[in-house]
Amino acid sequence: MSKVLSKSLLYIILTILGLMFLIPFYVLLVTSLKSFEEVSFMTMWNLPSQIDLSSFGRAFQELYPSLINSFLMVIPASLISAFLGSMNGYALSKWKFKGSEVIFTILLLGMFIPYQSILIPLITVIKGMGLYNTITGLVLVHVVYGLPMTTLMFRNFYASVPQTLIEAAQIDGSGFFKTYLHVMMPLSITGFVVVGIWQFTNIWNEFLFAITITGHDKQPVMVALQNLAGSQVVEWNVQMAGALLAAIPTMLVYLFAGRYFIQGLLAGSLKG
Repeated sequence: MSKVLSKSLLYIILTILGLMFLIPFYVLLVTSLKSFEEVSFMTMWNLPSQIDLSSFGRAFQELYPSLINSFLMVIPASLISAFLGSMNGYALSKWKFKGSEVIFTILLLGMFIPYQSILIPLITVIKGMGLYNTITGLVLVHVVYGLPMTTLMFRNFYASVPQTLIEAAQIDGSGFFKTYLHVMMPLSITGFVVVGIWQFTNIWNEFLFAITITGHDKQPVMVALQNLAGSQVVEWNVQMAGALLAAIPTMLVYLFAGRYFIQGLLAGSLKG
């Protein structure tokens, strides 16, 4: 009986916490469905008296160019950083060489460098390369800044792959790249899913690099969302509708690939 009560209490607590987590989303949704005249602090908990979708139309019209910029940035950046991280993880876990642990440690230090501390030299380098205010420049920044994490993920993932597979491929005459393509990559699907979702979400939601490296015409959606606020009057219904539109891609990624993400985590891609 006590076991049933404790289990029921656990479910009640988890339900309460889940509802608390969803409260901001509820306010976001109901506000986006209201007309501007109906939006106020006192009535933010109330359901709209009449559903008004005009805020979504206005938000989409304002955000559409930036949504395209975000997709042009996040897709290649996620794919390239995942591929390079996979190659690094493969080399540092299965083809160890003298000094490989030192290189891995130095590479991991990149995860702990605050964005703000390297912002000025980063912009200087990007300008010197002629990539300032370009999507290509943003892709390059996110690929480089994502390498420490993607390398760590793949290195830990490949650590669980038996070394005998590599040795068998070497006996058959396979070198570094052939072994990677024919042995390691087919085993890395769950690892690529985990890293891809991780990178997609982080890059999509990133704000600092986006606002400092790009101008108005190349800004990703998170910067454009901030600009929806206006300078004098904030139309909260439009702002909330824009926030929902900006969140849809990451929500869809987790909706359709979330179970593969969990499988990848359980497979050990984040262990170590």
